[in-house]
Amino acid sequence: MARPGTVHVCSECGASSAQWRGQCPGCQAWNTLVEERVAPAGRASSGSPRRSPERRARVVALRDVGSQTPARFSSGIGELDRVLGGGLVAGSLVLLGGAPGIGKSTLTNMVLGHLQRSGLSTLYVSGEESAEQVRLRAERLRGSAAGGGTGALEVPVLAETELEAVLEVLAERSPRACVIDSVQTLACAELTGAPGTVGQVREVAARLMRHAKRSGTAVILVGHVTKEGALAGPRVLEHMVDCVLQFEGERERPYRELRALKNRFGSTSEAALFEMRQEGLVEVLDASARFVAGATRAPGGVVLATMEGSRALLVEVQALVAPSELEQPRRVVSGLPRNRLALVLAMLARHARVRTGASDVFVNVVGGVRLEEPGCDLAVALAVASAARGVPLAGAPRACFGELGLTGELRWVGHPERRLQEAARHGLDDVIAPPGSGRGAAEAATLGQALALALGRGRDAATKRARGLEEGAPRLAA
Repeated sequence: MARPGTVHVCSECGASSAQWRGQCPGCQAWNTLVEERVAPAGRASSGSPRRSPERRARVVALRDVGSQTPARFSSGIGELDRVLGGGLVAGSLVLLGGAPGIGKSTLTNMVLGHLQRSGLSTLYVSGEESAEQVRLRAERLRGSAAGGGTGALEVPVLAETELEAVLEVLAERSPRACVIDSVQTLACAELTGAPGTVGQVREVAARLMRHAKRSGTAVILVGHVTKEGALAGPRVLEHMVDCVLQFEGERERPYRELRALKNRFGSTSEAALFEMRQEGLVEVLDASARFVAGATRAPGGVVLATMEGSRALLVEVQALVAPSELEQPRRVVSGLPRNRLALVLAMLARHARVRTGASDVFVNVVGGVRLEEPGCDLAVALAVASAARGVPLAGAPRACFGELGLTGELRWVGHPERRLQEAARHGLDDVIAPPGSGRGAAEAATLGQALALALGRGRDAATKRARGLEEGAPRLAA
């Protein structure tokens, strides 16, 4: 039986129980209930208290509600401002998440350095690193204008894990922007749970949100990604904040992608691309030029004209098809949903007679960029077909885009004119696209027509060579 004034909260889903259980009643996870203290409830009254006329709730029609544009100020990083919808909003609560070592602390240090250099007051609260460690990063950023220049060393830092102490400093200094690195290291003394538990994270975020709304301070919370892929623990925190930014990328690769998963003050369809260098993160303003310049002309390479938010982006998709020695051939994909690759392989086998059932298939989006839109289907299909037949695409590097239907048709995707303009700007003509895409596109109605345009006359030679190898295989085995 739980002690009076305590409750057991699941660290996975946030469900609560009056007594401890081995299995959570909400998400059915085992050994996730943690005992936490709750504030004592007030004594119940016999009737509802009367509210004064000036405090009585008023119902207002939407047409009578005045529109007010939120006050914003620039973070000093153009790509970040675009993802945020135009800059940081005063009094907003922003959650920045990503894998360890992806560059979250570097990005927040750069933001505060730019703001401090522009004359705005800032505060960096570090619960994981000491002030000396934060200074080392600031010294590295000092030599770069993109990293905040001399303002990086002028940012005041507070190494503290107690929430009450942090709130006292915030009330005393009243900064325009504050970074909490990270929210899972702060602890409220009124709760018994360890830092990072559901109750602690929820209470810390709630009290910081109240302070941000009351004082107008823009607070950026840095959150860790759990083993299951959740940002800063259960999604209870994502529902509380105003904006959720996801920092993606691979530590071994230089490129980092910043996406907005939630934004109450802007669009969630924007994305920004950064490059990690010795002096910090650098904005990649023309990523298409870099990807097209390094595009291969060998079999298995194709350029995809995709959309990242409101702007078009050219990325290279590469495929490798090799005979498999395993009973279950491997399907390895990087930068794309794995189920999408399985679907494209099935359509290739059914509608284009490109069978890969006995081969290992590897597909990679060059640069560590992650694609989610359905317009990447045609690029994956052309890359796999080119690799399987050993024939480069006609006019390589060749650009394409389009969604594949289960019956083999090529479907229209959004913003074809922007994709074609981006391809033409980098010298890629005759982009293979679905019908109705517009001028400058080599339109194809089906997957078979797209393969005929992409592989050209080399397809017939490759088919004959493949048939010869298949006929000679039994003789070699004998």
